[in-house]
Amino acid sequence: MRRALLVLLWMLTLPAWAAEPRDLSWQEMIPPDAPVEVPNMTPLHDLSNMADALSAEAAPAAKQDLPNAPVVATLNDQHIRLPGYIVPLEVSEEGRTTEFLLVPYFGACIHVPPPPSNQIVHVRSEIGVKLEELYQPYWIEGQMQVKPSTSELADAGYQMDAEKIYVYELPQ
Repeated sequence: MRRALLVLLWMLTLPAWAAEPRDLSWQEMIPPDAPVEVPNMTPLHDLSNMADALSAEAAPAAKQDLPNAPVVATLNDQHIRLPGYIVPLEVSEEGRTTEFLLVPYFGACIHVPPPPSNQIVHVRSEIGVKLEELYQPYWIEGQMQVKPSTSELADAGYQMDAEKIYVYELPQ
């Protein structure tokens, strides 16, 4: 009996990182009672004319439709794993980013207006990730914080210190 009690006590005191993260979907980051939001995904430029495309890339970032979208408070301090695309906020000389926005679809904040703030996670990572292919989706694991942040590109409704970052692969 005493041994079972000690094992139970040990299990209860395990740090959060020792448990498997909960897979989180982007839809779960929107409160169920939130108004339906239709993202504006109109491209900012026509890629058939490269000169126009390059000048559009130098233009100011597109305006975010819902910078103060409602968030799900119960996600605070949850150990989660979330797939998404990386939008770097800074890149080192070695081509690594340690601070970025995680977004649900490719091109968000770059080629199309940013999604609502409840669909953006501001991520920090000590190790970071080498950005060889921006179109590559990644899994990000860590402790979710329901805390707004503002960057030059967009407002985020969530933050996370990444414990793990790895390439997203579809289950076989």
